[in-house]
Amino acid sequence: MSNVKAALEVIASKAPDFKADVAMVLGSGLGGVVDAVSDPIKIAYEDVPGFPLPTVHGHGGQLVLGRIGGVSVAVMQGRAHFYEHGRSDLMAEPLETLRELGADRLILTNAAGSLVPDAVPGSLMLITDHISMFGPNPLIGYHGDDRFVGMDVPYDPEIGAGLHQTAAQLGIKLFEGTYCWCTGPSFETPAEIKMLKVLGADAVGMSTVPENILARRLGFKVAAVSNITNLAAGMSATPLSHAQTLEMSKEGSANLIRILLQYFSRSA
Repeated sequence: MSNVKAALEVIASKAPDFKADVAMVLGSGLGGVVDAVSDPIKIAYEDVPGFPLPTVHGHGGQLVLGRIGGVSVAVMQGRAHFYEHGRSDLMAEPLETLRELGADRLILTNAAGSLVPDAVPGSLMLITDHISMFGPNPLIGYHGDDRFVGMDVPYDPEIGAGLHQTAAQLGIKLFEGTYCWCTGPSFETPAEIKMLKVLGADAVGMSTVPENILARRLGFKVAAVSNITNLAAGMSATPLSHAQTLEMSKEGSANLIRILLQYFSRSA
């Protein structure tokens, strides 16, 4: 990608010789995870070629480099969504840049609606599979055999097991299930949620799946966690809104930070 080399030069000017073990992409309301990064170096997306600027409140728009629990991390505080720009491949250059920094593990986070009554707002759900039927595949237009990415195991079971074990040690319930990507920006209708339940979805959101596909092509081991901010349309009398998403993300975000700190301490 044309911007990756330029992005790496900018990063090297701010953090010479920095190498990442793990990369992370933070979703709506989850920017507080960067507070757990020690000795952080923060670089605004606008200064990094190829990093698209988020237009959504709750997405900080900066790359944070440092350490969590002894592990070197590169954290994207905020992401670009398909609904912002009409392209599902906008995260391609940032993810390739993170891969070039040395990261071979990627942890994706998002705010999502739950289709499981027990997974109430404030819960966390480990994504074990996903459904992608409602937006264009981000690899459309790529050339070469590496565009035919195998998706039989889209989320790494070893990382997932480690996050599960860590959550259990902390007494935090970590649900697991299948995440469905819908393009947004409007929320789903009750009828659409009924359809998604039939298809096997346990959570629904507007991100993550394109990044997973792009990352799998790059050879990342990928894990993803949804911060449940609402019950999906038709399952609650509470009207859905982005303000509710940000407000209800606080409890899940705090627990996710605890899990990540402990997990990275064990992984160091």
